[in-house]
Amino acid sequence: MIILMAGLPGTGKSTLARELAARTQGRVLSKDEFRHSLFLPHEIEYSARQDDFCQTLMLETAGYLLRRDPARMIFLDGRPFSRRYQIENVLQAAAPLHQPWRILECVCSEEAARHRLEKDSAASTHPAGNRDYQLYLEVKARFETITLAKTVIDTEQPLATCIEQALAALR
Repeated sequence: MIILMAGLPGTGKSTLARELAARTQGRVLSKDEFRHSLFLPHEIEYSARQDDFCQTLMLETAGYLLRRDPARMIFLDGRPFSRRYQIENVLQAAAPLHQPWRILECVCSEEAARHRLEKDSAASTHPAGNRDYQLYLEVKARFETITLAKTVIDTEQPLATCIEQALAALR
C-alpha cells in the first residue's frame, strides 16, 4: 500500500509516518532525505522541479520495494501534496503496481505548526533548510483542497490517538 502523508509544513507528517512505519514494518520514503542524498548543498534548489524529480525517484523506489513485497506499506513523506498533480502522479504510479493507496492529511492549528517549525529550526533537526513559518504560509496560500478520499488527523491530539486513527484508516 502507498500512503501519502499530506499536510502543511509543521503539521506532524514525518513524526506520524515514522511511528506508523515502525508499527507496520513499513518504510518511509522522504523527499527531503532523497534530496540530501542526491545533491550537494550548493545544488539544492527547493524548487518544484527538484521536488518533482525527487518524488519521481521516490515512486521508482516504492515500486521496486512493492514488487519485492506487495504487502509492504510505503509512506511518502516530505511533501505536503498541496497540488493535485502531485497526488495524481502517485496514483498513476500505484495503478500498474496494483497497489491500494491512502491519503493521511495531518492538520493542526497555525500556532502549533509555527511552534513546531521554530523548535525544529532552532535545533536543526529537519533536513530541509527552507522549512520555516514563511514556507508554511506560502504553501498554505497555494494549497489545493484534497478532494479524494482521505483521513484527516488532528496532530494536536496525543500521538497515540493519531496513530490509532491512522492505523484504522490503513486497515
